[in-house]
Amino acid sequence: MAEEKQLSRSEREAQIKDKAGIVICILAALLAINTLVGGSNSSKILNNTIEANNIWAFFQAKSIKQSLAEGQLENAKDPKKIRELAAKIERYESDPKTGEGKVELMAKARELEAERSVARAKSPWYTYAGSLFQIAIVLLTASILAVNTRLYSASKIVGIIAAIMMSQAVWLWIPIIL
Repeated sequence: MAEEKQLSRSEREAQIKDKAGIVICILAALLAINTLVGGSNSSKILNNTIEANNIWAFFQAKSIKQSLAEGQLENAKDPKKIRELAAKIERYESDPKTGEGKVELMAKARELEAERSVARAKSPWYTYAGSLFQIAIVLLTASILAVNTRLYSASKIVGIIAAIMMSQAVWLWIPIIL
Protein backbone atom coordinates (compact mmCIF):
# COMPACT_ATOMS: atom_id res chain seq x y z
CA MET A 1 0.00 0.00 0.00
CA ALA A 2 1.36 3.37 -1.02
CA GLU A 3 1.69 5.96 1.66
CA GLU A 4 0.10 9.36 0.97
CA LYS A 5 2.55 12.19 0.98
CA GLN A 6 1.66 14.89 3.50
CA LEU A 7 1.23 18.26 1.79
CA SER A 8 3.35 21.17 2.91
CA ARG A 9 1.67 24.26 4.37
CA SER A 10 2.19 26.22 1.15
CA GLU A 11 0.68 23.38 -0.94
CA ARG A 12 -2.34 23.17 1.40
CA GLU A 13 -2.65 26.97 1.29
CA ALA A 14 -2.64 26.94 -2.52
CA GLN A 15 -5.36 24.26 -2.59
CA ILE A 16 -7.56 26.13 -0.11
CA LYS A 17 -7.02 29.46 -1.92
CA ASP A 18 -8.11 27.98 -5.23
CA LYS A 19 -11.27 26.41 -3.84
CA ALA A 20 -12.12 29.22 -1.43
CA GLY A 21 -11.68 31.91 -4.08
CA ILE A 22 -14.37 30.38 -6.25
CA VAL A 23 -16.72 29.83 -3.30
CA ILE A 24 -16.17 33.41 -2.07
CA CYS A 25 -17.14 34.73 -5.50
CA ILE A 26 -20.32 32.62 -5.53
CA LEU A 27 -21.27 33.62 -1.98
CA ALA A 28 -20.53 37.30 -2.64
CA ALA A 29 -22.74 37.20 -5.74
CA LEU A 30 -25.54 35.53 -3.79
CA LEU A 31 -25.12 38.10 -1.00
CA ALA A 32 -25.40 40.93 -3.53
CA ILE A 33 -28.53 39.42 -5.09
CA ASN A 34 -30.03 38.77 -1.63
CA THR A 35 -29.35 42.37 -0.61
CA LEU A 36 -30.87 43.76 -3.80
CA VAL A 37 -34.01 41.63 -3.67
CA GLY A 38 -34.35 42.09 0.11
CA GLY A 39 -34.14 45.87 -0.31
CA SER A 40 -36.79 45.71 -3.01
CA ASN A 41 -38.95 43.64 -0.67
CA SER A 42 -38.57 46.28 2.07
CA SER A 43 -39.58 48.98 -0.39
CA LYS A 44 -42.64 46.94 -1.34
CA ILE A 45 -43.68 46.73 2.32
CA LEU A 46 -43.34 50.50 2.74
CA ASN A 47 -45.00 51.40 -0.57
CA ASN A 48 -47.93 49.03 -0.02
CA THR A 49 -48.44 50.40 3.50
CA ILE A 50 -48.51 53.98 2.24
CA GLU A 51 -50.78 53.16 -0.71
CA ALA A 52 -53.18 51.11 1.43
CA ASN A 53 -53.35 53.96 3.97
CA ASN A 54 -54.12 56.42 1.16
CA ILE A 55 -56.86 54.19 -0.19
CA TRP A 56 -58.39 53.71 3.28
CA ALA A 57 -58.34 57.50 3.76
CA PHE A 58 -60.14 57.90 0.42
CA PHE A 59 -62.59 55.19 1.55
CA GLN A 60 -63.28 57.16 4.74
CA ALA A 61 -63.85 60.35 2.72
CA LYS A 62 -66.33 58.46 0.53
CA SER A 63 -68.08 57.14 3.66
CA ILE A 64 -68.40 60.65 5.09
CA LYS A 65 -69.71 62.02 1.80
CA GLN A 66 -72.15 59.12 1.56
CA SER A 67 -73.40 59.76 5.11
CA LEU A 68 -73.89 63.45 4.31
CA ALA A 69 -75.80 62.60 1.14
CA GLU A 70 -77.96 60.11 3.06
CA GLY A 71 -78.77 62.87 5.59
CA GLN A 72 -79.70 65.22 2.76
CA LEU A 73 -81.84 62.49 1.19
CA GLU A 74 -83.89 62.14 4.38
CA ASN A 75 -84.80 65.84 4.23
CA ALA A 76 -85.21 66.11 0.46
CA LYS A 77 -88.67 66.82 -0.95
CA ASP A 78 -87.94 67.46 -4.63
CA PRO A 79 -88.15 64.20 -6.68
CA LYS A 80 -85.27 65.34 -8.94
CA LYS A 81 -83.07 66.06 -5.92
CA ILE A 82 -84.02 62.68 -4.41
CA ARG A 83 -82.98 60.85 -7.62
CA GLU A 84 -79.69 62.80 -7.76
CA LEU A 85 -78.88 62.04 -4.13
CA ALA A 86 -79.83 58.36 -4.52
CA ALA A 87 -77.56 58.07 -7.57
CA LYS A 88 -74.74 59.82 -5.71
CA ILE A 89 -75.14 57.50 -2.70
CA GLU A 90 -75.08 54.49 -5.03
CA ARG A 91 -71.85 55.77 -6.69
CA TYR A 92 -70.24 56.32 -3.30
CA GLU A 93 -71.03 52.71 -2.42
CA SER A 94 -69.86 51.19 -5.73
CA ASP A 95 -68.54 52.76 -8.89
CA PRO A 96 -67.05 50.10 -11.19
CA LYS A 97 -66.59 52.62 -14.01
CA THR A 98 -64.05 54.74 -12.06
CA GLY A 99 -63.06 52.12 -9.49
CA GLU A 100 -63.57 54.72 -6.77
CA GLY A 101 -66.63 53.38 -4.96
CA LYS A 102 -66.22 52.09 -1.42
CA VAL A 103 -66.53 48.48 -2.59
CA GLU A 104 -63.73 48.90 -5.14
CA LEU A 105 -61.53 50.92 -2.77
CA MET A 106 -61.89 48.29 -0.05
CA ALA A 107 -60.89 45.54 -2.50
CA LYS A 108 -57.80 47.51 -3.63
CA ALA A 109 -56.72 48.24 -0.06
CA ARG A 110 -57.14 44.63 1.01
CA GLU A 111 -55.16 43.42 -2.00
CA LEU A 112 -52.30 45.77 -1.11
CA GLU A 113 -52.44 44.62 2.51
CA ALA A 114 -52.28 40.97 1.40
CA GLU A 115 -49.22 41.70 -0.79
CA ARG A 116 -47.64 43.55 2.14
CA SER A 117 -48.26 40.57 4.43
CA VAL A 118 -46.46 38.25 2.02
CA ALA A 119 -43.54 40.69 1.76
CA ARG A 120 -43.39 40.93 5.56
CA ALA A 121 -43.25 37.14 5.82
CA LYS A 122 -40.26 37.13 3.46
CA SER A 123 -38.37 39.97 5.13
CA PRO A 124 -36.68 38.16 8.05
CA TRP A 125 -35.50 35.38 5.73
CA TYR A 126 -33.61 37.90 3.58
CA THR A 127 -32.00 39.29 6.74
CA TYR A 128 -30.97 35.86 8.04
CA ALA A 129 -29.66 34.78 4.64
CA GLY A 130 -27.61 37.96 4.26
CA SER A 131 -26.05 37.55 7.69
CA LEU A 132 -25.17 33.92 7.03
CA PHE A 133 -23.66 34.73 3.62
CA GLN A 134 -21.43 37.28 5.37
CA ILE A 135 -20.44 34.76 8.05
CA ALA A 136 -19.65 32.16 5.38
CA ILE A 137 -17.40 34.65 3.57
CA VAL A 138 -15.60 35.46 6.84
CA LEU A 139 -15.10 31.75 7.53
CA LEU A 140 -13.71 31.27 4.02
CA THR A 141 -11.30 34.13 4.49
CA ALA A 142 -10.23 32.68 7.84
CA SER A 143 -9.75 29.26 6.22
CA ILE A 144 -7.30 30.80 3.75
CA LEU A 145 -5.37 32.68 6.44
CA ALA A 146 -5.28 29.73 8.85
CA VAL A 147 -4.83 27.14 6.06
CA ASN A 148 -7.62 25.21 7.72
CA THR A 149 -9.86 22.82 5.78
CA ARG A 150 -12.33 22.57 8.68
CA LEU A 151 -13.07 26.29 8.43
CA TYR A 152 -13.42 25.86 4.68
CA SER A 153 -15.95 23.04 5.18
CA ALA A 154 -17.82 25.01 7.86
CA SER A 155 -18.08 28.00 5.53
CA LYS A 156 -19.61 25.84 2.80
CA ILE A 157 -22.19 24.49 5.24
CA VAL A 158 -23.07 28.00 6.43
CA GLY A 159 -23.26 29.14 2.78
CA ILE A 160 -25.65 26.29 1.92
CA ILE A 161 -27.86 27.18 4.90
CA ALA A 162 -27.81 30.83 3.74
CA ALA A 163 -28.85 29.77 0.24
CA ILE A 164 -31.73 27.73 1.69
CA MET A 165 -32.85 30.74 3.72
CA MET A 166 -32.63 32.94 0.63
CA SER A 167 -34.78 30.46 -1.29
CA GLN A 168 -37.28 30.58 1.60
CA ALA A 169 -37.34 34.37 1.30
CA VAL A 170 -38.04 34.18 -2.42
CA TRP A 171 -40.59 31.34 -2.50
CA LEU A 172 -41.76 30.83 1.12
CA TRP A 173 -41.64 27.09 0.46
CA ILE A 174 -41.14 26.01 4.09
CA PRO A 175 -44.38 26.51 6.05
CA ILE A 176 -42.70 28.37 8.92
CA ILE A 177 -44.03 31.64 10.29
CA LEU A 178 -41.61 33.93 12.10
